Amino acid sequence: MTEVLLIPLVWKVAAAVLILNLPFGYWRAGVPTFSRMWFLAVHLPVPLVIALRLSFRLGWHPLTFAVLIAAFFVGQLCGGLYRKQAR
Repeated sequence: MTEVLLIPLVWKVAAAVLILNLPFGYWRAGVPTFSRMWFLAVHLPVPLVIALRLSFRLGWHPLTFAVLIAAFFVGQLCGGLYRKQAR
């Protein structure tokens, strides 16, 4: 089960997901919580992440979901923290 995490491709895609979410997290931190713009900042990258997953043929193993979801949220968090720190 953990051999899936040893595949370097999973970590490369996770890094791409994290980097992809940085500007969206930056955007999200600058708009009112639960507004339409906030909703877009959180959800617009989702189809892009799915496209990455499909284009790299990662499969549907549950651990790949956990890794990519974690990368998604870390990217959002880091982008938001960068915006707050840049003030």
